[in-house]
Amino acid sequence: MSDTQHLVKGVDHVAYPTFDPAGTVRFYRDTLGFPVVHSICAAGWGPDQHPDFIHFFFDIGNDDRIAFFYYFGLKEFEGGPQGDAYSKFTADVPIWFVRSRHLAIHVDSAEHLMEYRRRLDTSEWPVEMQIQHETIESIYTHDPNGYMIEITRAMRPVTPQEDLDANITIDALVDVAAGPAPTMDALLLRKAELIVERAGKWQASQHATDEEVSSR
Repeated sequence: MSDTQHLVKGVDHVAYPTFDPAGTVRFYRDTLGFPVVHSICAAGWGPDQHPDFIHFFFDIGNDDRIAFFYYFGLKEFEGGPQGDAYSKFTADVPIWFVRSRHLAIHVDSAEHLMEYRRRLDTSEWPVEMQIQHETIESIYTHDPNGYMIEITRAMRPVTPQEDLDANITIDALVDVAAGPAPTMDALLLRKAELIVERAGKWQASQHATDEEVSSR
């Protein structure tokens, strides 16, 4: 677990290319209701052979934005039948791998989640899945560029114990992934070893906390 000071304040923006700017505006501004908040008309930017482009941004809340590049005159690249405007995959690539790259945007309540479901279901891009995970509930669709978009809400807070478990799990993953044959079994075994190794330190820390509380 890193002790490096956390200084960032969230996502400024995430950016993707688009070959369908009109559809992109219909999806994000007109269907989901995300306002256009910035655009850059870039003529003559970049090295030779770099096309003119427009870079435009939608507000997705909390001072975060999703942005797109549209390059004038650039034709969409050929590739496999799966994927999006950025990456085209051949038919033999598992769909779960193709869909693993996505953007998740969170809302505060089940009512808000269902409002976005209503907006999508009455649009050109109806919801494809609605799933409850361990602590969240999400709806999914693909935007006009083929990018998977998730809108999600928390069903309950994540506990400090779950944060601790996540850090142990990732430390175990880093160790196992560096080995010759990473597997889930190896990950769980290494995680158990780390729990045993760190149990004494946790107990001492908890004992010190209890003593501090009782002395007040």
